Amino acid sequence: MNKAKTLGPLSAKLITALYEQNKTLFGVEDVLQTTDLASNNARKLIHDLIKREIIARLKPGKYIIIPQELGDNTDYIGNWYIAAREITKSPDYYISYYSAMDIHNMTTHPITKVLITTPKQEYRKKRIVGNIAFEFIYINAKSIWGITNHWATRSEQVRVSDLERTITDCLYQPKYCGGLLEIAKGMWIQKDTVDYDKLLGYVLKFSRNIVIKRLGYILESLNLLNEKSLIGLREKTNNKYYVLDPLLSTEKTYKNSWKIIANISPEEIRKSITT
Repeated sequence: MNKAKTLGPLSAKLITALYEQNKTLFGVEDVLQTTDLASNNARKLIHDLIKREIIARLKPGKYIIIPQELGDNTDYIGNWYIAAREITKSPDYYISYYSAMDIHNMTTHPITKVLITTPKQEYRKKRIVGNIAFEFIYINAKSIWGITNHWATRSEQVRVSDLERTITDCLYQPKYCGGLLEIAKGMWIQKDTVDYDKLLGYVLKFSRNIVIKRLGYILESLNLLNEKSLIGLREKTNNKYYVLDPLLSTEKTYKNSWKIIANISPEEIRKSITT
């Protein structure tokens, strides 16, 4: 059934006005301003539109118009990253890790969930909206830097870690991006776009030796940085040994100059970028 034909005059007026204002995402206030209804009647109208699958609820007080060509799609949430922005409590959030890699065209596999870093503790670490999993990762507000705005659609922006901050974050917690080889492949895909001076500055500012060592190991394996710069980076490392990829076994390791427990060989890293 074409639900557009079931719209009454008031519902049709609301949906048309929202489209004209380019508001596929809207709140109760938009309904009040468009229809001049009292608050309780506006909420009844919203409830009726949800019931008839004209709109879907993203969170209490926030709704999205379901494109009619999708038919009976009650799980529709629109653009995943815009949905993430809407359901996150803090305006200082940012799309991060593998989701940020996806935005920066660094991925080799489709995303199955959205990762959001936020300085505000969410009620739950994960939330399911429209069958899509949104996972929240907590960070101290002082650690939020290297963030940029990304046009998720022609009219809507979201906050995302920039390319170099995305690499830095992923090197710190490979579990959120599928492991070290995924990071290496993503870096290789964008090797001509990465600002290596900025990246080196970021990892030093991030101030985690494990990030410096993992980065140095990848850069050396893929020959992405000259020896002079690698020596300078190596001088910033300490004598503590960390595991290169915590998602993999350390039963077999490889000698290296980064004082890291290398459970992936440089040859494996080079091979991964060709597959």
